[in-house]
Amino acid sequence: MKKIIFMRILILLLTLSYLFVSSCTNSDDLSNLKATGGAKYGGVFKFMSSEKITTLLPMSSASIYTQRVGSQIFETLLNLDPKTEKVIPGLAESYEVNNDATKFTFKIRKGVFFHDDDCFDGEGRELTAHDIKNTLDFACSKAVDNEIYWLLVSKIKGAQKFYETSGKAIPKEGVPGVKVIDNNTISIELEYSFVGFDKLLVHRSLGVFPREAFDKYGAEIGKHPVGTGAFKLGSWDDEKIVLERNPNYWKKDEFGNQLPFLASIEVSYSKDKKSELLAFRNRQIDLVLQIPAEEIDNAIGSLEDAQAGKNVKHKIDARASLSTAYFGFANQSAPFNNIDVRKAFNIAIDREYLINNWLQGEGYPSVNGFTPKMADFNDTEIKGYEFSPVIAQNLLAKAGYPGGKGFPTITLYVNTKAGSIPHKLALGVQAQLKKNLNITIPIKLCSIKERDEAIRKGDAKFWRGGWIADYPDPENFLNLFYGKNIAKDMVISNPFKYSSSAFDNNFEIAMREKNAKKRSDLFEECDQQIINDAVVLPLYHQDFMTMINNRVKNFYANSTEIIDFSRLYIREAKK
Repeated sequence: MKKIIFMRILILLLTLSYLFVSSCTNSDDLSNLKATGGAKYGGVFKFMSSEKITTLLPMSSASIYTQRVGSQIFETLLNLDPKTEKVIPGLAESYEVNNDATKFTFKIRKGVFFHDDDCFDGEGRELTAHDIKNTLDFACSKAVDNEIYWLLVSKIKGAQKFYETSGKAIPKEGVPGVKVIDNNTISIELEYSFVGFDKLLVHRSLGVFPREAFDKYGAEIGKHPVGTGAFKLGSWDDEKIVLERNPNYWKKDEFGNQLPFLASIEVSYSKDKKSELLAFRNRQIDLVLQIPAEEIDNAIGSLEDAQAGKNVKHKIDARASLSTAYFGFANQSAPFNNIDVRKAFNIAIDREYLINNWLQGEGYPSVNGFTPKMADFNDTEIKGYEFSPVIAQNLLAKAGYPGGKGFPTITLYVNTKAGSIPHKLALGVQAQLKKNLNITIPIKLCSIKERDEAIRKGDAKFWRGGWIADYPDPENFLNLFYGKNIAKDMVISNPFKYSSSAFDNNFEIAMREKNAKKRSDLFEECDQQIINDAVVLPLYHQDFMTMINNRVKNFYANSTEIIDFSRLYIREAKK
């Protein structure tokens, strides 16, 4: 009897010990783990998003706000080095390209595991080449949640036909051009030469997930993210999303420390930029994304605060962003189906004045093309519009609206909060259109979802847009105007409904061109045509500015404004 009681006590103690160790490992206290090289395990990193996140399925993650969170959970075949902007290995440890850039063969890493999840009966399993194929098949399908099919279907061999025949269920045979060679090798065959295909594969909407998750969760898969990333979903409600450290993550840093260092990440939602800056000042968050120049004092405090040691010790990180801010036109709907109206709008805007007087000098006016300057692409070769109210007025009169008379009421849809930089931008454009064209444009502030729904329905004929490169290639910007990407139910694949055989022809030749100089020249011709046809109203390019609490170390953001939190750690200042 005594032996039975002793055994029961021993089992109880072992159970409690296990629970204690597990709770310590899963909490923000990782003091039992020691790092070399100055890093430290543990801590909760907090920041805010200005847009609510409604899904974490990579193929539905079209906005930068969702991608910043989703990229911590899901990983891609290849990555972008934040320092060099070059393509580096990801889930693929290496890859080969044939001579004419029509076939890419990838060696998939061994020892990479999906997060523990109910779709695996509670435990994770090892990643294989079959998971890569299943992910790419989904990305080429007509699945309801797939918003990026346009990215791949014209490029991968057999993907277009697969897309047309697929539905809610993904055919098991998959896309013919994506072939599993063995458990750790996969090849992707293209319809034509495309030297930039490896850059495309860093696209965060191509994050790899297991077939089991799709089979188990179906339409709810966006609420049940299962990836291989450094963090996994902890909790999710209307107030915030909490990501927890993945203790089984495969990656180590240069000192041999297993990543990630953080115990968790908390993402809450900001009411406006001022409230976000106030939260930073009060040490409630560690990071402010995209700082308005005129609001910095609200974050760092007054001179008296600094002298009293009350202000937050911080650093500003600024780097060139591959991004463009623009206002979009519905090119097939009146009045913007008239090129003279679109040109009049472009010429009536003094972009330099707009930036200096409405945005406090934040940004670089789009005086050339739509696509920002990047490697192998020189935007200075493209001639943009020069500000001229007289020419703009003449064009508007030619379109049938002399002095703005008879011009229909067109609402400008702007996805932002009152008082924000995008709102000020809209107010500046509104004022200039009134002054220079005598046109009154009402502004409707809304969410991204509301704006996109208005574009889908055709209600939004004029809207605020922004494009941040998903991968560093001019093709990623110009793809927005490719005629074959027009779709009734999509707003990220040519929302302007622009169609030009000349543009499409040059774009297709550029896609197939292997010579870097010729390829760049062709893309420059495409961009020049976008300007000549006044498809959109390009406004400015900008830097990606962030403010980080000094306790945060190893912070890097790349030119696509994605942040890798796996190497970031927190070290409190010594008192």
